[in-house]
Amino acid sequence: MSIERGANQWVCDLVAYEPGKPIEETARELGLKPEEIIKLASNENPLGPSPRAQEAMRDEIAKAHLYPDGGGYKLRTALAEKHGVEFGNVVLGNGSNEIIELLCHSFLKPGVALIAAEHAFVVYKLMATLFGADYKEVPDPGFVHDLEGMADAITPETRLVFIANPNNPTGTLVGQEEIDRFVDRLPDHVVAVFDEAYFEFLPDAPDTIKHVKAGKNVVVMRTFSKAQGLSALRIGYGLAPAPIAGLLNRARQPFNANAIAQAAALASMQDEEHIAATVENNRIGLEFFQSSFAERGWEFVPSVANFVLVNVGDGDRVFAGLLKKGVIIRAMRGYKLPEWVRISIGTPSQNERCLKELDALLVS
Repeated sequence: MSIERGANQWVCDLVAYEPGKPIEETARELGLKPEEIIKLASNENPLGPSPRAQEAMRDEIAKAHLYPDGGGYKLRTALAEKHGVEFGNVVLGNGSNEIIELLCHSFLKPGVALIAAEHAFVVYKLMATLFGADYKEVPDPGFVHDLEGMADAITPETRLVFIANPNNPTGTLVGQEEIDRFVDRLPDHVVAVFDEAYFEFLPDAPDTIKHVKAGKNVVVMRTFSKAQGLSALRIGYGLAPAPIAGLLNRARQPFNANAIAQAAALASMQDEEHIAATVENNRIGLEFFQSSFAERGWEFVPSVANFVLVNVGDGDRVFAGLLKKGVIIRAMRGYKLPEWVRISIGTPSQNERCLKELDALLVS
């Protein structure tokens, strides 16, 4: 008898999440040198981690024989002060991705439902499936979340609604008025989750934390993986009203945020110079790619995040072609967008090299 026959069927049906292709793996497969490869696939910070965070990590390594502060006192205190919430409203995660999982642990089971947009982060669907819940996709005309349509899709069985804002992989944003109207329509049995991994790149960001402060069934997720450049450490957080935060902390594994990550995150919060440089590099890179695509007549989705979605006709072919040249991007077939690729913003020289290789594939 196959062991899978004794497993939960919805787990057997899962397709594992496929992250961006690592540089080292690409080098091994193609016989390239790692230093010759550029990765513009995973929305990472091309400037690297905050220098203050690097110093904090080095200091913390000497204490790696000790368990971390399981309650994350220093980091949670700093986050509460930064966002004007109470200590008990802050939940630390092993990346903000763990906050997604904690929410699903707390609210999902067979017979209930999770709602997300048609072209939203694939992990939402993966998590709904993992917990045996129904997954409802709402169309997103123009690749923008339709919050009215998402509110209309809520039923008595709905428990979670995920809104990535800015959205990954489209880079689009919904504004304050739409958000406020949506929250006003939320029934008491539903939690709205605003996934704001790219918040720091927004010059005029909507305020969702006000709904947490007001005690609405709203969770706001943020991460240190993007603007702060701490992807490898897996550290993120959620802000939620005390009753929801209490549930998430009960579902959270002990020591889920390691000590080095906590120290680096705390230090990065104080490195305003690094954040400013990151945001400026991103602004320049977005303008470069989007103006270049427009000049060539290539369809793209105007982005406010640190990546851009562009129609190249055959995403898999372009991904493979660039990979052979040592440029890693992300094909979008898994998002039902087989003609498109997502390109993360790199340094100016990385962006120029990527565009040069794209031209060689698409223009020649």
